[in-house]
Amino acid sequence: MNERPIIMIVDDNITNLKIGKNALADSYDVFTIPSANKMFDLLDRKKPDLILLDIDMPEIDGFEALKIIKSRPDTKNIPVIFLTALDQPDQELLGLSLGAIDYITKPFQPTLLRKRVEVHLTVSKQRLTLEKQRAELKDYNKNLQRMVAEKTWKVLELQNAVLKTIAELVESRDLITGEHMGQTQRGLAVMVDALSDLGLFREEIQTWDMGLLMESSLLHDVGKIAISDAILKKPGKLTPAEFDQMKLHTVYGVKIIEKIQSYASENDFLEYAKILAGTHHEKWDGSGYPEGLAGEDIPLKGRLMAIADVYDALVAVRPYKKAFPKAEAVRLILDGRGTHFDPVLTDVFEQVNDKF
Repeated sequence: MNERPIIMIVDDNITNLKIGKNALADSYDVFTIPSANKMFDLLDRKKPDLILLDIDMPEIDGFEALKIIKSRPDTKNIPVIFLTALDQPDQELLGLSLGAIDYITKPFQPTLLRKRVEVHLTVSKQRLTLEKQRAELKDYNKNLQRMVAEKTWKVLELQNAVLKTIAELVESRDLITGEHMGQTQRGLAVMVDALSDLGLFREEIQTWDMGLLMESSLLHDVGKIAISDAILKKPGKLTPAEFDQMKLHTVYGVKIIEKIQSYASENDFLEYAKILAGTHHEKWDGSGYPEGLAGEDIPLKGRLMAIADVYDALVAVRPYKKAFPKAEAVRLILDGRGTHFDPVLTDVFEQVNDKF
């Protein structure tokens, strides 16, 4: 059984209280209250759905009572209709500005009183329903965002796991690389951070997703999966013919990533990986491979990866050479300024190589 709405009528005139109660008692639980003080005593125990509040009362008039009602967190949302025998627009304006929702003039006309109360209770109920729905929608959106975030995180975790597994697979086949992929990733990060700090290539770099770029760098040598063990695992220096075969790892890397792209929707991660795989052995003077690109025809990402890749190759131990001392490796990179490497990037490397 639904509880009936509660109406409080607050008026120091007993006749008005009786008329109001008689008009409303059939549909509502009506409390008749002779003063604002007694109303506040009752409000501590019971919260009405609507208050009919007289303006002209002793001790605390309707305006002061309304201010108190609206100042209390537990009563501020209770709709209040003023009761008045006054015909003064400035009084009505003051009441509305304080938070009253309407005026009803005395003496009451029972039919009009019932209709006005019915309308305002309906509006109040609809407002509460709307607020509840808005809160539920807000909670739903929060939960949906959390669910999407969790699902996205799981997808990213899976992507990273697959990516790292592929990188480890490449390194396990190529006995000379060791931690090469991780080291070049860190070198690439140092270079990109330095460019950002110096404001170089700002417009282009601002379009990059740095997280995706760094993760995609682990695939720059993925094409080595297609190189034979006889070449990858050869303990000595490669012959020219063998080196020509080794060069093809850049082409194979692009083809592998393009194959993945044919099964997936367009995304920056795979596009970054393809650029790094295909261009990290190009040289500024055009003598690199596989395309013989020169200068700024080489994508900036590839020019950056070239420095990180060669530096790590120099400082790493290989079957056919010892690791170069850091100072010697830095000197060799700087000597490649304008031939192997982008002059601007070489100058940046000179400033930040201590972070490699």
